[in-house]
Amino acid sequence: MADDSMSDFTRGSFAHGGASHRVFRSGTGPAVIVMAEVPGITPKVLAFARRVRDLGLTVVLPDLFGAAGRDPDPAAHGWSGTVAYGVRAMAPLCVRREFTKLATGRTSPIVGWLRALAAREHAECGGPGVGAVGMCFTGGFALAMAADDRLLAAVLSQPSLPLPVTRAQRRTIDIAPADLAAVKRRGADDLTVLGLRFRGDRLVPGERFAFLRRQLGDAFVAVELDDSAANPDALLRPHSVLTEHLIDEPGQPTRDALEQVLELFRARLLRPESDARSAGAGA
Repeated sequence: MADDSMSDFTRGSFAHGGASHRVFRSGTGPAVIVMAEVPGITPKVLAFARRVRDLGLTVVLPDLFGAAGRDPDPAAHGWSGTVAYGVRAMAPLCVRREFTKLATGRTSPIVGWLRALAAREHAECGGPGVGAVGMCFTGGFALAMAADDRLLAAVLSQPSLPLPVTRAQRRTIDIAPADLAAVKRRGADDLTVLGLRFRGDRLVPGERFAFLRRQLGDAFVAVELDDSAANPDALLRPHSVLTEHLIDEPGQPTRDALEQVLELFRARLLRPESDARSAGAGA
């Protein structure tokens, strides 16, 4: 792929709680907040966002790190450009206090900003509620956002925080106890949480999904794929279900996972409000 001009997205900004970030939007209909993985809003993240938009939804991409639209593949900028860009994208994440990397039992401060963004988008876009997708570094943010009852569908694609260095970090996700309690209360009523991972992904251990099953019960739907289902042409080991390791062909497990995500948003956000709040991931 090449760099994406993002000409079909509008650019704006959103400020809340002393923080301000650029925001890209496209489409009409109820809102879905799409949070990119490291190194940022890549062309493949944008391809996923357009699939969501084309359902009849508004996709909203907060620009939290990296250079929006830049292709990190060496084919676009050479290996030296890829390495340099990766360092530039990762370095700020190591020091920014908006993000919690290793701590257990904590929600990253950026989630407060994301909830406020979702509230604004719901007010502007209408519909029964809002959806959210987090990927890798941002995966758990979608879960913590669901403490707000406007969020009806949360997708956790390869949620990697806290980084699974210790046994305790493997058996949890980046959410504070109070937020988790709020999500659990909602899970019995009007929330669906969809989790995606490759079984061999060391950044997203199986213990993390087992924790989510115990905590959320039937509200958590796990999609766990064999590593052999990943796109073999990707540069890294199987990790990014919806982007880098997607094989976008009928019958492929990663394509089926993508379709399950799209169907979740169809069911929860595009049906009449009374139906959407009772629909599940398989509706």
